[in-house]
Amino acid sequence: MSAEFSHRLPLAHVPAAGQRLHLEAGAEERAALARRFELLSLHSLAADLRLTPGAEGEVQVTGELTAELEQACGITLVPIRQSVREPIAWRLLPEGMEPSDGEDDPDDIETEQGVADLGEALAQQLSLALDPYPRAPGAAMPENADKDAAHSPFAKLLRLKPQG
Repeated sequence: MSAEFSHRLPLAHVPAAGQRLHLEAGAEERAALARRFELLSLHSLAADLRLTPGAEGEVQVTGELTAELEQACGITLVPIRQSVREPIAWRLLPEGMEPSDGEDDPDDIETEQGVADLGEALAQQLSLALDPYPRAPGAAMPENADKDAAHSPFAKLLRLKPQG
């Protein structure tokens, strides 16, 4: 499976002085990502990155991801427009380098043959930033939801279970 938004970067091509990089998803890439993440629409996805090579062949990446998107409200299904701004702190690892597990460490991204896919890493960062339960302002669960739950098949099975 190919990534919807791919930007492959050989770690060896990052200059010793580092570099800045701006990535922006095109219309087809955004449409494919919207399907992947079950969004109504992904209006924009971009990132401004600063890449700095490390002493052991790793590359530090800092920056910010921004996106404009629409998700369906989990209760009413009305479209909810959202803005996403996420800081980026990654460490691109050359093959054979072990990921660190420190809580405050940047996210480690392993490479294949010394090549990192920054587009896919951005897509994954976006997926983590999405609201898993989007709710429109004023949307509330139906009043009879608790009443219906008491009469659900699972509630009836629970009442059949011996207590003890």
